[in-house]
Amino acid sequence: MENQIPVEPELGKHEDSDTETPPMQQPEPEAPEKTKTATDPIKKLQDELAEAKDKYVRLYAEFENHRRRTAKEKLEMVVGANENLLKALLPVVDDFDRAAKAFKDNTSKEAEGFFLIQNKFSKILEMYGVKAMDTTPGTAFNPDFHEAITQVPVEDGKLKGKIVEAVEKGFLLNDKVIRFAKVVIGS
Repeated sequence: MENQIPVEPELGKHEDSDTETPPMQQPEPEAPEKTKTATDPIKKLQDELAEAKDKYVRLYAEFENHRRRTAKEKLEMVVGANENLLKALLPVVDDFDRAAKAFKDNTSKEAEGFFLIQNKFSKILEMYGVKAMDTTPGTAFNPDFHEAITQVPVEDGKLKGKIVEAVEKGFLLNDKVIRFAKVVIGS
């Protein structure tokens, strides 16, 4: 019996007693930790997806705003270029009017050709939205459309503060003043 191997007592039993003690328990991972670690990658991917969607929506909105802004700028540039061209043509209209006064009583073929050209030019301007302002004598003075270059005394009380004479025609481009009418008003 000397060669016997000592036997270790069984776990959970005391050598001196027959009663069992609960075995030492290893701490098991908690269930919430398992689900937490399992949902962390999913939660992370969902957050990344939400962030990517937010960036996409913002980028798309920014692009749409840029597209609208550039389209508006192009339209304004075209309108501005047309306005500048039409402003440059207004002295030609003045020259036509002065020449028309000179040809007023002339019935020659040259005068007839001149009036045809003047009418054609006027129709083209009207087609692009250019209209002459009403500056007939007796019309009320409006500082939004007229520029008073001088005042003259008038005998007729009805003409006080009204246009007596138009020195230079005023023009509107689509109801926007492109040249103010230069007028003489009564005082």
